[in-house]
Amino acid sequence: MVFGTIALGCTLTMTKLSVAVFGWLMIFAGATQALHAFWKERGWGGFFIDALMGILYLVVGFMVVGNPMATAVTLTLLIGMFLMFDGLFRIFTAISIRYPNWGWLLLSGVVSLVLGLMIWRQWPLSGLWVIGLFVGIQMILNGWSLVMLSLAVKNLPEEVAPAALAES
Repeated sequence: MVFGTIALGCTLTMTKLSVAVFGWLMIFAGATQALHAFWKERGWGGFFIDALMGILYLVVGFMVVGNPMATAVTLTLLIGMFLMFDGLFRIFTAISIRYPNWGWLLLSGVVSLVLGLMIWRQWPLSGLWVIGLFVGIQMILNGWSLVMLSLAVKNLPEEVAPAALAES
């Protein structure tokens, strides 16, 4: 939760760091896939697909690491578009099906649509802070969920706790 709060205060830095980590993960995945193309059995005909995909991941990963802020701006536009289309789909689904508690799906769709529109309206400037903001919020929510889980487990009766842990 502490790091999430810090991330919310430094959204530009968090955006740059998150995108750079994403780029390094792509580089690692590309190298692994390219090496896999050479190490697997020779009878399989997908050598060129694996090798080309590995090289593509490597090239794109190096491009992301080389210019993380341009990548962040592009990814933010994609996030905004996804949120808008997701919101429209949820709104349409909620209105057309009207299953029990359909209002929650409608609310979720409206929130997604509004967030997507907010990102799109402020783009490209939103590309500098949105990813860092989302990562910071996720870190805080993940921290709170772990605190709540630990409090729930701490309050389990002594005789129930070992049996519950053995089942999982």
